[in-house]
Amino acid sequence: MDVPLVEPAITAASTPSGLSSAEAARRLLNFGPNRVVEERVQPLARVMAHFWAPVPWMLEATIALQVTIGERLEALMIATLLLLNVGLGVFQENRANAALALLKQRLVLKVQVKRDGAWVEAPAADLVPGDIVQASLGSVVPADLRIIAGTVLLDQSMLTGESIPAEAEPGKIAYAGALVRRGEATAEVVATGARTYFGRAAELVRIAHVESSEQQAVLGVVRNLTIVNFAIVIGMVAYAHAIGMSTTRIIPLVLTALLSAVPVALPATFTLAATLGAKALALKGVLLTRLSALHEAAMIDVLCADKTGTLTANELIVSAVLPVKEGWSEEDVLAVAALASSTDGQDPIDAAIRSTAQRQNASHRRLEVLRFTPFDPAVKMAEAVAINGDGGKIHVIKGAPAVVGTIAPMNPETAAKVEVLSAAGSRTLRVACGPLGSPVFIGLIAFGDPPRADSRALLAELEALGVRIVMVTGDAAATAAPVARAVGLEGPVCPGKIPETVGPDEFAVYAGVFPEEKFRLVKAFQQCGHAVGMCGDGANDAPALRQAQMGIAVSTATDVAKAAAGIVLTQPGLGGIVTSIKEGRTAFQRVLTYTLSILVNKCATLVVLGAGLVMTGHAVLTPLLQAISMLAGDFVTMSRAADRVTPSPRPNAWRIHNLTLAAIPLGLFKLCYYVSVLAAGWFALGLGPVEMRTLTFVMLVFAGQATVYVLRERGPFWSSRPAAVMLFASSADVAVVASLAIGGILMAPLPPAIIGLLFVATLAFAFALDFVKMTVFSRLRID
Repeated sequence: MDVPLVEPAITAASTPSGLSSAEAARRLLNFGPNRVVEERVQPLARVMAHFWAPVPWMLEATIALQVTIGERLEALMIATLLLLNVGLGVFQENRANAALALLKQRLVLKVQVKRDGAWVEAPAADLVPGDIVQASLGSVVPADLRIIAGTVLLDQSMLTGESIPAEAEPGKIAYAGALVRRGEATAEVVATGARTYFGRAAELVRIAHVESSEQQAVLGVVRNLTIVNFAIVIGMVAYAHAIGMSTTRIIPLVLTALLSAVPVALPATFTLAATLGAKALALKGVLLTRLSALHEAAMIDVLCADKTGTLTANELIVSAVLPVKEGWSEEDVLAVAALASSTDGQDPIDAAIRSTAQRQNASHRRLEVLRFTPFDPAVKMAEAVAINGDGGKIHVIKGAPAVVGTIAPMNPETAAKVEVLSAAGSRTLRVACGPLGSPVFIGLIAFGDPPRADSRALLAELEALGVRIVMVTGDAAATAAPVARAVGLEGPVCPGKIPETVGPDEFAVYAGVFPEEKFRLVKAFQQCGHAVGMCGDGANDAPALRQAQMGIAVSTATDVAKAAAGIVLTQPGLGGIVTSIKEGRTAFQRVLTYTLSILVNKCATLVVLGAGLVMTGHAVLTPLLQAISMLAGDFVTMSRAADRVTPSPRPNAWRIHNLTLAAIPLGLFKLCYYVSVLAAGWFALGLGPVEMRTLTFVMLVFAGQATVYVLRERGPFWSSRPAAVMLFASSADVAVVASLAIGGILMAPLPPAIIGLLFVATLAFAFALDFVKMTVFSRLRID
């Protein structure tokens, strides 16, 4: 494919002797070094950023208050949880942003540049617009160049993902990062650093950003909890003051309320669910470059699939052989074309011809090549002279149809066949053969990049999962449309400039799309409210991969694309995408259960603290018991991250409003149960204030366990068996809490009979809560 022409960075033409050293130095100051500039953030600043967010703020305020009143053990427990969350975040962040560094490494080159009339070797970073440089076989183009003299064949697959090399003649542009596969040229530098085609991709990667839905969910949950809890705490303090409680008794009450309001394990649960999912994906050949990518995979409802290397094999093959001379077969045309093809494997077209001829056993054993002239981009053809068994010489020509046509003309009927092949997206070569000086046209060979064998089935499965697929490619519409039809993508083709506002349902294929446009297309879909996945393999895909919620680098991707993506496939084919989406939806269900649990538990716990204060005139929970109950509850809830889950059949989304609406009736029902237990303990059993604290502690832990089991299933909670690790954690929690309460460790003791009754009451509560849950979930369509 052709990449867009970049205007020269300067208008003054360079002299044949190149720039002077003084002029080069002046321009270096003006244009800057030939590298991508990166904003560096100090390691300490990155670590401290993890302490500056809503959940850490709540934890930090609680720790400060605990230290102030001398509750050092409780402060240490909460500080440990805070540091654990920060440590996990920092560890993942250090692995997440490698794309820009890889892009910069591409520009660390040495180059032959003409300075002061002489050729010298200089770092590519010192190049400036107007420099005269050499591009030779095997070298990497160090900046955007305009060819002055000579012709080169450029491998731009690392930029465009295209498998077919492009020819660059005088006047054409060679882009930074391309590899010279054949030829040699003198060229003028027209753009450097971030102004190059490659550098602009690096700049887009740097600025690309989409807020994680995970971050939005955390902020939404914390916001809702804070609003409700703040109002409850104010009411509790006002009532305590009204009944004459001293300040020394009110402070522990406030501290307990703050602890009950903080979703301590919320960030850690998100991270743990993603970590376990990442481990499962790694075993299936899928790697995550950032953990949040797994949660984003659950929400993808649009997938932008690149054609080359993603839907196709990124491998040039002979797609058709068309003999045009009477008596000549396909094998004959291939055999003759192979005579004029190089054997070193460097030219992909020659390699495709020879491998196809070998597979079809097409060869002329009676012909021996006397002279071979490799393909020359300047004349657009290759030649060979062979001798047959009778000593006669045969002249073989293979090249562009227009060029070979001047030597061996073709009739209008054959010209029409060439047009048909071109319209089908094939690149064609013409083959001529005959006595020296009078070769005749014998046939056409068409080349293409075939679809992957699994692409059609994969796309059908993605559609069944509720994901809309669109092809986004830099290829022309004539090339992209046949591939789209072959893999089952039906719909209109956008052949050029993408409209300013566009949705994924308007076109099935976006053709002729360049890196900046891919980047803008992803953003346009996101602005329509879609969660977007982007597949790619070339460096030109990196900005869009970074911008998309789920950037997917296929197994043939460049290092730049892999570093920019959130998900990297390590095995051929695209089955890993389906695996990632299913695993993401599984992790989402686990985190959704936890989020709903804390919305129900936190609000109900705070209200019951107020209810207990009104009922008994005393605080029914101490800060220490609240901290222990939080640890016990979070221990089981976090084990939910390894629980068995059925992924949802549709894309997921964080609907915090719906979750809050669901939490209200569930929380009210749980609150009624809490108040009933407290009333039974205070009025029926005649427990004192210190025993009521133990009862409240055990009640919160047992009911919290029941809530986790009820909310883990969208249907009846007994529909599936929990994971062994969850059952173990739950059993351990119940045993430890019951032992502490019966033994009077860190609290006033309660008789075993009361603990047993509370356990039975919790079981009854679980069945009743399950009925309420199914009714609420059905009406709010929570799945």
